[in-house]
Amino acid sequence: MLAYGPVSNDWAIYADDVLVVAKKPAGLLSVPGRTEPDCLFARVQLEYANALVVHRLDQATSGLMVFARGKANERHLSKQFQARTVRKRYEALVAGHVREAQGVIAQPLAADWPNRPLQKVDLENGKPSRTLWQVIGYDAATDSTRLALTPETGRTHQLRVHLQAMGHSIVGDRLYAGREAPRLMLHACALGMAHPETGEVMHWESAAPF
Repeated sequence: MLAYGPVSNDWAIYADDVLVVAKKPAGLLSVPGRTEPDCLFARVQLEYANALVVHRLDQATSGLMVFARGKANERHLSKQFQARTVRKRYEALVAGHVREAQGVIAQPLAADWPNRPLQKVDLENGKPSRTLWQVIGYDAATDSTRLALTPETGRTHQLRVHLQAMGHSIVGDRLYAGREAPRLMLHACALGMAHPETGEVMHWESAAPF
């Protein structure tokens, strides 16, 4: 029987004895850095000591992350990510007017070794990468378009590089020539997966804070 935990702090979205879903603010690391111990994982572990990392978000990206409670649940959730059955949706604000209603970006990606941690489109050696996008709306006053993004693969910086390659870098993206802004305008707004214990397909959402 599942034991549901408290969700009274500012990061917790959902918790039971199998998994925890948390909301990461922009600028906070997902896991400890070389010199920076503060991260979402450390904050989650303060309340749920057996929490384990399943996936990560870039430091600049905000939004939903799931943590497993215990090794068996970590294996179960990791397999879902590896099998690409986890449903993920992001929201981004990009520079310029995206005139088509929707589309697909299928550009192979690889590390830009001389400029790490940057990634790049690499038609010869890159790993297959695929992003679906759909226009939510256009703001003529700021000349920016709001997009819903569904990554079908999970490459490093995939959304950021794909949108740059599309000619519409994410606003606030200092790594990939984005327009200046206080933060990267990219938010992981929806997450769905099968519960490791019950098999129920669960879904969580978090509105973009921009």
